[in-house]
Amino acid sequence: MWSSEFREAAGGRRKAENHAPLRASTASRLAPSAFLLAGSLLVASCGFQLRGDITVPFKDLYISAPTNSPIGADLKKKLAAQTPMAADAGKADGRITISEEARDKIILSLSGAGRVREYQLKLRVAYNVTDGKGAVLIPRTEMNLTRIMSYDDAFVLAKAQEEVLLYKDMENDVVQQILRRVALVKRAG
Repeated sequence: MWSSEFREAAGGRRKAENHAPLRASTASRLAPSAFLLAGSLLVASCGFQLRGDITVPFKDLYISAPTNSPIGADLKKKLAAQTPMAADAGKADGRITISEEARDKIILSLSGAGRVREYQLKLRVAYNVTDGKGAVLIPRTEMNLTRIMSYDDAFVLAKAQEEVLLYKDMENDVVQQILRRVALVKRAG
């Protein structure tokens, strides 16, 4: 008799033990959801917004840039979807002028054998924004962006592609900065 009571007691413990892992697994499944919800509430409460379309305060725009300028081409491409591009600077409601665009590549460090280990890539862009009457809305502004690129002679082609991608990334940064600044322009009248 004593052994049957022991078995019931032991079986009861087993059943209780069997439910404990279920409770723990439910809690472990709900924890990430709770953290996600808490993070979403935190981000929403601080006023964070994803970048949307940028609206410019012009009916149409003329973009003046050096020949074969990737920044000028990117600006035209991004603005053409929402703002008509004027064919003539004199008839445009607003003008963005890219007056300078220069790339530079500087040796940053050398190995003990005198081989290049790192390059510093630089992109310098100067621009200004005027309205159709010639009033300066954004005076000449110069932006300087830099990226550091490691280098290895064994991977010449890969490093050349990385350099192209880093310059493209800097150009995209410049275009986004110009668009955000133009969107904030306050026009008189």
